[in-house]
Parts: sequence; structure tokens; C-alpha cells
Amino acid sequence: MVTRVATVAFEGIEARAVDVQVQIIPGAVHFAVVGLPDKAVAESRERVRGALIASGLALPAKRITVNLAPADLPKEGSHYDLPIALGVMAAIGAIPADALAGYCVLGELALDGAITAVNGVLPAAIAAGARGLGLICPGPCGPEAAWAGGDLDVLAPRSLIQLANHFKGSQVMARPEPAIAAPTGTLPDLADIKGQEGAKRALEIAASGGHNLLFNGPPGAGKSMLAARLPSILPPLSPRELLDISMIQSVAGELRGGALSSRRPFRQPHHSASMAALIGGGLGAKPGEASLAHGGVLFLDELPEFTPQVLDSLRQPMETGEVMIARANHRVVYPARFQLVAAMNPCRCGQALEPGYACRRGPNERCVAQYGARISGPLLDRIDLRIEVPAVTAADLILPPPAEGSREAAARVAAARTAQGQRYAARGLPASTTNATCPATLIEEVASPDAEGTALIRTAAESLRLSARGFHRTLRVARTLADLDGEPRVRRMHLAEALSYRGRSERVAA
Repeated sequence: MVTRVATVAFEGIEARAVDVQVQIIPGAVHFAVVGLPDKAVAESRERVRGALIASGLALPAKRITVNLAPADLPKEGSHYDLPIALGVMAAIGAIPADALAGYCVLGELALDGAITAVNGVLPAAIAAGARGLGLICPGPCGPEAAWAGGDLDVLAPRSLIQLANHFKGSQVMARPEPAIAAPTGTLPDLADIKGQEGAKRALEIAASGGHNLLFNGPPGAGKSMLAARLPSILPPLSPRELLDISMIQSVAGELRGGALSSRRPFRQPHHSASMAALIGGGLGAKPGEASLAHGGVLFLDELPEFTPQVLDSLRQPMETGEVMIARANHRVVYPARFQLVAAMNPCRCGQALEPGYACRRGPNERCVAQYGARISGPLLDRIDLRIEVPAVTAADLILPPPAEGSREAAARVAAARTAQGQRYAARGLPASTTNATCPATLIEEVASPDAEGTALIRTAAESLRLSARGFHRTLRVARTLADLDGEPRVRRMHLAEALSYRGRSERVAA
């Protein structure tokens, strides 16, 4: 007789159905796990053996075979421990054989019989609900699974004994409640920054339209401070965005205590990050910083110090909004619709743009060109706003705090985002669509300029040698500027300001 238990295998944030089949037959004493398991799955037999013994059960002196079907799908991770153990328990009569029929099971076992947390519980719960099943998961992951829906039957035991008692009716477990992580302090406020009004304006434009942004200026000008305050003016997450972000964090093991965070991600990898760390990959094809920043901000400080190959690996995700990690036997796709904010010095000395400064490496122009050459032209072409941030003077620092902070800027951003959501929803696009993510064919329609604006962008496209991508990105920024002004039509002044943000830093790409 074969006992079956349902579980899942993860491909990105997709949870594919796996059937755990347990067969116990007379023969030489042996415990085998087959079905393309990795090292962690192959070792599960020892954890299962130890957990069953600690729970007062012993494996029969027979041949035990566990098959993870489909056999050609790679099985990775320790979450197969619990379904294997429950399949063995059902096969030897320790729990009713039909008790597991309506559940999808995942969890790691400790040698004392405790059920410990695993990654990917949220996408597994959503997949189980789609298949009409309940979910059995570790106790610490229960609040995470509860977000999959109020009608989903969720059992979150902390040990094998507790789960066995539940099936026998001697101990009934309550359904876990969904949890939101408590905010860790307040977000940095724009009111903390004195001066830099032009950079603040660019930050507000970037937040309103979801545009990529590059700050270029000397050390100590406040570039990192500005970037850190972008989340404080971004609109709150929609339920769909919260779910998408949390599924990535669940697979990556970023959810603490099963509680979801209501804040947009802000990821700031060090410039020594590898391609696998930034894009994803490595053991188990885990999501990288680009995917963990989905729905939020990816901040790259000291941009030219990143390896050029690592930076260029961002070009495709910036266009498509997803990362594809290819392996010999399977392919994994992660969402990666992030907003890139980067900061850099104009040269290695950092002062090349200061009036009267003579670079010790030679002419200022050569120092700037050599440093900026580490950033490829195609990557810069995907950055909508390029801002020169001047050094802050002592006169700026002794001024009183600015009258406006993040609250006022966030209100204007919210109004612009609402206008975009209504515009694109009327055309059948998701409500979360922004000017930066609008299809190129549609942006030509919604950002069609007036006659004076058309003449301006035609002339500017020739003088600045705008690529087709650069042309469309200029229209996107102009559309955002019009939304901030409450204008239904893109006008010449909007295009002029949008073009200035592309033209100011052209020497960075020299």
C-alpha cells in the first residue's frame, strides 16, 4: 500500500505540486528517498528518523521507499521533512491514513520532533488554496500562511506530537491569525535636508512617475540622504503589491515570524556585490537584490565602483520588470519591477566639477571621462533623471529647517499617482501602472505634446542624439511633470524640464 501526501516544489515564486509517495514493504532494512532530491532532501531521512524516535515512534524494520513525484522535477530544500514523516506515520498507522488527504504539507524537522520554519510558506499557501487544499506548516510560519485567505484551513503545529494529537482529537489547534510587522522607527524625512531644492524636485518627480534616478555630485553633498528619503514620499502599497512583495520575501526567507511588512522595500547592496547577489542565482537560484527590491527602491551608492558586468546585468530587468535565471535542467523567473536610484561622484577625486579645482590625475575632463566610462551608455540610457547635486555650503546648513517635508511631497505624489492609475485603468492596464512602466505605444498617445512641445522635442532629439528609448523616456518624464501640475496635456515647459534632466549629465557618459 502506498501513502500519499501533497507538498510543493518552488520555481521562483511559483509553487508546483509534488506528490510524496511512501511505501513500506518487507525486505532488507533500508530507507530510500528518490525523485531527483538534492542533498538537503536526501538527508531528510535522518531527520525524520530522529524526530519519530523523539516522538515515541520507531521505524519498522522493513524497506521504506519515498518517491517525490514528478521524478524529473528537481527537489530542493528541507521543507520535505514533514510530508515524508507524516507519510511514514500514516503508513504505520500512527495517524489516520485519510487525515492528510485534504492538506498540502511543508516543514523542516528537528531531531527532537519540533517543526521548524521554512521558506516559501506564503506561495505554498496560495497554491494550496488554488488546488482546494488546506495547509500544514510550521508554527512560526502560521501568520504568514493565514494571509492566503480566510477560508483556507491552516494548521500550524510546533511539533509532531501536537499534530498527531490534533488528528486524534485530543488537542485541537486554532487557526493562526495574519500578522503585520511592527514598523522599525519612522522613515527619514525630507525636512532633514537643507538646500538641494533641485535634487528634492527630481526626487519628487521620480516618486510620482516611478522613474529611475541618478545623483552625481561631490562627496558630502547629501546624495545618500536624498535617496534614503525616497520611501517616505512613495504611495502606500496596494494589496496586490503587498502580496507580490511578500511572496518574494517568503521564498528568500526575509519574513520574520511570518509577519508581512507594509513598507516598500529599500535595498542598498554594497558595491562589492556579485552578479548572483544582485540579480539572483547561486545555490537554489535564490532571488537577488533586484527581485527583493520589487515594488520598492534599489539604491546603488558609488555606482561606478560596481563591476561593469554586474551593472549591465540590470539592463534587462529595468526594461522587462523580471529576472530570468536559467539552469541546465530548469528556469526560474522572479518579478523585479524596482525603481533604481543611484549615486556617484563625478570622478575618483570627487571634486572635478567644483569651480577652480584642478584634478591631480590630469585635466578634469579626462578624470571625469575615465571614471564615468565604468558606466555603460545603454545603462545610462535607461535612467530618466540625471541630476548634478552641488556641494552644500555653510550658508545652507545654518538656515532653519525647510517649511515642507515628506508629508507635503507625498500628498503631491499621491495625487499624480492617482491620475496615472485612473488614466491607465481606463485603458485596461493594471491600476499600479505608472508613467515609467506604461507601454511605449501608449505613452505616445497619453503624452502627446502640443505644437510647441512637438517642435522642441524634434529639435532636441537631433541635438542630444536621443535614442528611441531616450525619446520615449523623455515623454514619460514630461507626462509625470504634467500630472504634478494637474495638466491634461503635455506642454512645452514640461518637455523642456524633462529634457534638462537628460542633458545635464551627458558628460558622465563621455
